[in-house]
Amino acid sequence: MTEKTPVISLSLDEAQIAKAEALYSSEMVDNDNPYVSWMAKHDGTTIVCYAKKDKQGKRKLVFQGEDVSSEASLFGDVPHSGEPRKEIIKGRKTSPYHFFPEIGSDEVGTGDLFGPICVVAAYLDEKGYIKAQKLGITDSKKMSDDYILEIGPTLVKEFDYSSLSLDNQKYNEVHEKGGNMNSIKAKMHNAVLLNLKKKHPSARVYQDQFAEPRLYYSYLKYEKEVLKDITFSTKGELAYASVALASVLARYSFLKKMEQMSKHYGVDIPFGAGATVTQFAKEFKEKFGEKELRKVAKLNFKNIKDILK
Repeated sequence: MTEKTPVISLSLDEAQIAKAEALYSSEMVDNDNPYVSWMAKHDGTTIVCYAKKDKQGKRKLVFQGEDVSSEASLFGDVPHSGEPRKEIIKGRKTSPYHFFPEIGSDEVGTGDLFGPICVVAAYLDEKGYIKAQKLGITDSKKMSDDYILEIGPTLVKEFDYSSLSLDNQKYNEVHEKGGNMNSIKAKMHNAVLLNLKKKHPSARVYQDQFAEPRLYYSYLKYEKEVLKDITFSTKGELAYASVALASVLARYSFLKKMEQMSKHYGVDIPFGAGATVTQFAKEFKEKFGEKELRKVAKLNFKNIKDILK
């Protein structure tokens, strides 16, 4: 009698499906089944994502192979052989799925005329994931700045992270020497990710993608050390909890530095790069002078170039 290949089927929401798709993006295989959204093969395990949603808006992710449990456990509670999947018990102190340790990175400040570029890599294990969920951590753009400032001190104390910030005076120096925004971000991401990966070598690494992987690594060709094996994901804050945490920590760092700068000049410095910010830059120049404006603004932005003509 032929032994059946182990199979595990999970019903997952779209956030978890996105996480799975990003994780196996480099291992996708051809699929001509109209009922299958995508298919991947990883270390002898076949992963199949079905297209149709059930009444709860969830989709099936099916694992088939000799070592299905280790893969499936990344996304859901894996049952013992032959048993139906158990629902999560209310109040049970565990995550909604077995959370594999991960490191994620994200940045803030690249679209702001004023204020630094802040890049953060954050580490999460299962306990950290539970804490992050309780705090309502998600993409920082979906959270209010007031709430981020409120929970920021807790995040800094409770989570392991690595951060870098680049003020605009230094940013302008690098840009004048030929560095562009993406090359600057790549070097900052590489540095913070390397720092955390050395502390947590078994963690998987994710990055909110701002450049195609080949282009990203081309920016790092002259760096002494480059971290490989990164999973790049657009809208990574929604796919990976560690990237979401990194985005919030980066936003917190940015907000605190903007507070310090506003206090230093005695004015409320606005965010972004729209018409209101352009008008503020004109007033700032009149009050503090062009030399001071050049210190605090990103000089490659079009609106500042018009002011400095």
